[in-house]
Amino acid sequence: MNQSTSDLAAIAECILFVSSRPVPAERLATYLQISPQQVPAVIATLAERLQGGGLHVVELAGGYNLATRPQYAEVVSAFLEPDPERMSVQALETLAIIAYRQPVTRVEIDQLRGVNSAYVLHTLLEKNLIRLAGRKQAPGRPFLFETTEEFLRAFGLKSLDELPRLEEFAPLQLPPALTGLDQPATDENEEDQQPSSDLSRD
Repeated sequence: MNQSTSDLAAIAECILFVSSRPVPAERLATYLQISPQQVPAVIATLAERLQGGGLHVVELAGGYNLATRPQYAEVVSAFLEPDPERMSVQALETLAIIAYRQPVTRVEIDQLRGVNSAYVLHTLLEKNLIRLAGRKQAPGRPFLFETTEEFLRAFGLKSLDELPRLEEFAPLQLPPALTGLDQPATDENEEDQQPSSDLSRD
């Protein structure tokens, strides 16, 4: 296919418009029949075409997507009437521990939070914000948890490198469970855990 950059940008716009998830450069290149190295130039042309409109190209979770511009978010949110259900403080706290400590076991999460996290972990798994990342090579071989691409997309991050450093937060703004997350994880008490296929007994 021998198409101009403008034509390729139009095709890319169609693909990003119908996709419900960010499209990686490699996949976009396949459908545009160009090399992945040419994709940024096509995206730049598309971004220029969209100037002055309500949509713009965003880079999320290792791919590209079309999104409404931030200045119109309030109107769009009102129109969509989003589900009033919000993530609980407990879920956010657990998700933050996983994001900064991953891969991490339920025992390590419980030690940081001081409570049983089985129910919260089930909830985060159902929302596809976290996933199982195998088992830790330790007595009991507990499950390991890590964040997903859906987590990056939900929080508007290109990669985990964009997570804010904990030092940027004032100490009083951090729940006790989130302090010290920049310190290496320990296996304290992990040897007391027994093997189990049940998450609540991980």
